[in-house]
Amino acid sequence: MCGRYATARKRQELLDEFQVRLDATDDDLEADYNVAPTKQVPAIIERRPRPEPEAAADADGEAVRQLRTVRWGLVPFWAKDLSIGSRLINARVETAHEKPSFRKAFAQRRCLLPADGYFEWYTSETTGAKPSKQPFFIRPKDGTIMAMAGLYERWRSPDGEWVWSCTVITTEASDDLGRIHDRMPMIVPAERWDAWLDPGLTRPDEVRGLLVPAMTGTMDAYPVSKAVNNVKNNGSHLIQPLPDGDISGEYSGTLF
Repeated sequence: MCGRYATARKRQELLDEFQVRLDATDDDLEADYNVAPTKQVPAIIERRPRPEPEAAADADGEAVRQLRTVRWGLVPFWAKDLSIGSRLINARVETAHEKPSFRKAFAQRRCLLPADGYFEWYTSETTGAKPSKQPFFIRPKDGTIMAMAGLYERWRSPDGEWVWSCTVITTEASDDLGRIHDRMPMIVPAERWDAWLDPGLTRPDEVRGLLVPAMTGTMDAYPVSKAVNNVKNNGSHLIQPLPDGDISGEYSGTLF
């Protein structure tokens, strides 16, 4: 699964990188090195005209690429309240097209979730002792933005407020990362961004064909401070590699 990640790129960098035509964020984007479920996160989406006054589109009806902030933890349009979102932070690529919570969004409301990398916890089994969990930060080796495949929804609260929310699509981890955790976020390569965001592409088999797991050897993974375990902690120090000797030998030099 993907339960924590970091997103620290500046607003203008996201606007330029994803060729966004409309900045629909209300506040300044702040770097977040410990993104957790229910937090607001930046998302890239494309939408056609809607009758709602807050919808954005060209006069000719073409979809407009937007930068928005959305709540992590998808709240389906049919949900009774927001609480379901905390259970829907991830959607498995193998079943997202058919699950009631995700299938409509998979066909019509896809997004990209920019990230610098994500966290996973490696569990070591020690005879006679409590298993130890060591956090690792996993990021592209070339330092590029990770465009995680996501789905988004709009849910109307009882008082009429529209809540935008999202989920991260996950897949089986590549061979080198599977030693830490068996799942990882699905990453959409730049040459497929346009198709992935296209609301006119609705056939599940064609959509699924856009998703290819990250190739083995394209990601770096290294142990980081256990301070990331506490969602109250934040800052760039959370993604810095631990100095040699700060973790036990069973982690150092044995995973990669």
